[in-house]
Amino acid sequence: MPKPNLLFLFTDEQRQDTMAAYGNQLIQAPHLDRLASEGVVFTRAYVSQPVCTPSRATIMTGLYPHTCGCTANNIPLDESIPTLAELFADPEYEHAYLGKWHLGDEIFPQHGFTRWVSIEDAYRRHYRPPRDRQANCDYFHWLKRQGVEPDVEQEGWQAYSRGRAASLPAELSKPAFLAEETSRFLAERGDRPFVAYVNFLEPHMPFTGPYNDRYDPAQVPLPDNFYAPPHPDEPRRVSLIREHYRQRGFGAVELGTEAGWRRLTANYWGLVTLVDEAVGRILAALEACGQAERTIVVFTSDHGDMMGSHRLLAKTVMFEEAVKVPLIVRIPGLRPHRVDAPTSQVDLVPTLLDLLGQPVPEGLQGASLRPRLEGRGEPEGEAFIEWNGRDSDEQLSDPGSPKAEAARLSGARARCVIAPDGWKLNLSEADKCELYHLPSDPGETRNLYYSGEQGAVIARLRERIRRWQERTGDTAQV
Repeated sequence: MPKPNLLFLFTDEQRQDTMAAYGNQLIQAPHLDRLASEGVVFTRAYVSQPVCTPSRATIMTGLYPHTCGCTANNIPLDESIPTLAELFADPEYEHAYLGKWHLGDEIFPQHGFTRWVSIEDAYRRHYRPPRDRQANCDYFHWLKRQGVEPDVEQEGWQAYSRGRAASLPAELSKPAFLAEETSRFLAERGDRPFVAYVNFLEPHMPFTGPYNDRYDPAQVPLPDNFYAPPHPDEPRRVSLIREHYRQRGFGAVELGTEAGWRRLTANYWGLVTLVDEAVGRILAALEACGQAERTIVVFTSDHGDMMGSHRLLAKTVMFEEAVKVPLIVRIPGLRPHRVDAPTSQVDLVPTLLDLLGQPVPEGLQGASLRPRLEGRGEPEGEAFIEWNGRDSDEQLSDPGSPKAEAARLSGARARCVIAPDGWKLNLSEADKCELYHLPSDPGETRNLYYSGEQGAVIARLRERIRRWQERTGDTAQV
């Protein structure tokens, strides 16, 4: 019997409501729409931490950030902590990683992946000895062969900035390059089993690309909670980040007006369409090599983006737009359906090992979602999210924020639980806590923590966080 393959496609910073399956009928993403129509759509899928490195570490290891040590951006994943590729017990599989890694030593093969295709030169200062900091990523060499001149030069070392890459036409974009390289890998692999992770940088900042004019900003709706006034019990950190973007905007886009937010959102949507085209090419290549009927396809993102919700941008906060992501799993022979229970990306590694017929080792902190995928019940579970400080220093350091306050808020940890009944509790070490009832307040505009009316709910959810901390060895004092 042929062995199953895994094709794991994921983006960077794609909020959930950027696909038709999640209610957006305006963005042109026909290939992702088709994938969703053929797979299992998780409607309440959550990241482990709303920033790149910690979330990616969970996706690759099945461990929470505080367990694997990747609690902030640019902390490398320790070589002793195995990824899914290293947990595989079958030597017949080839393991490929293509795209952004952001778990240390960016352009160098590691952690069980023997085929490695890199697209980022932005992290070379974080390489560990004895890595060669003069080396370039594969995308750099590909662009050089296309006759594109680099725009960065430092002591003889050349590179393409993210802005330069984003200014190129679609056929020279990073998604186009990854589609070409993934298609080549699939063709070369033939009928031999494989595991391939493909990560696109887009729609991550710089929020610009070849399809900036695909969507008319005047026709781009702003989120409902864009118009909601700040709640009196809003966390101080949130208000500081909002003021940062109001004052500084993003790049050349001013964010003090609706027009600016619509312009940036239109660009963001264009990047989603750019990724969709690459996904279409990859799925077509999978069909062409005859492997679609034995390949599990996953699509998700490492975190979302506020993109105007609460007049915030990017991630690093616990609002739904930053922590909830698309998650689609297409399994040959399995009927399409939707799963509405809270689901965490910490469950992905045990789920995929289970589906691929590999042993699931003890010590993973998630559980296999196979029963939910196969429609054998939908257990009542929670999703837990953590925040470990650091990755919002710039937004907290604007004039008007005392240095002592900025330092206190920057280093503060937080822990969050989303319950099956829609209650969401966020506990902070140094800022205001938050309680939302998502069924009645999906935009999280009313913080009920200090209302004096939800003591029993707070106590119940606080106890769930405490038990999770005990189970996972978490020491945050929330």
